[in-house]
Amino acid sequence: MSMKALVTGASSGIGWHFANHLSREGYDLVITSRDFDRLNHIASEFKGKYQNQIEVIAADLTTETGIQQIEDRLRSGDIDVLINNAGYGLNKPFSNSELIDEIKILKILCEAPMRLAHSVLPAMIKNNAGIIINVSSVAAWITGGHYSAMKSYLMVLSESLHTELADTAIKVTSLAPGFTHTEFHQRGKMKMDSLPKFMWLHADNVVITAWNDAKAGKAISIPGRQYQAIYLLTRFAPRNLVRAIGFSLRRKQR
Repeated sequence: MSMKALVTGASSGIGWHFANHLSREGYDLVITSRDFDRLNHIASEFKGKYQNQIEVIAADLTTETGIQQIEDRLRSGDIDVLINNAGYGLNKPFSNSELIDEIKILKILCEAPMRLAHSVLPAMIKNNAGIIINVSSVAAWITGGHYSAMKSYLMVLSESLHTELADTAIKVTSLAPGFTHTEFHQRGKMKMDSLPKFMWLHADNVVITAWNDAKAGKAISIPGRQYQAIYLLTRFAPRNLVRAIGFSLRRKQR
């Protein structure tokens, strides 16, 4: 019997690379995003390349209907791996953003992964097997507006689940990538020209690191030595300095 993974936000970026990597590993897939045409194209490509089974679900995780769609699919009990990856950023300060936009991003970055993890866990606990990777961010350690706050929530939730399930064979890992070559920043209309080249990560390496760390039972996966160093800095640096760095990074992206 083949193993099956569900990947949210699978139509591009880190989600696409997770879907590709898991296909290489022999998993059948359930891939979701808002872009139905793009998902179908990916499904056709992967089936031809890997001969695996791929199910496509178009779902908007900023909506109640979209979250319920994926919850219902997870409750079927045949998902062995959940990759909570879907998300995006707003390139506006909180004081100048629209409340409806803040609510939508809260839904996709916090509520959706929480509810999807909650939906898949009963079957994983029953089978005493499974992997959940929640895609957080190095932004969780700084004070870069609502995005940092929401990614911090997801990281703490993941760490809590990792501890709660420590006596089982279920693996829960929070992935904390830094700046990664994807469509994320372009879609958010963020200016990234000033960022040094050495700070950029490649999405495929991010995914391979995360997958290996998850299988090894690590609570947090931090791809790239530069970001491992930043993690240590944020742990021990004065909070006023961390706040200043976070604010400066966000301002440069606008």
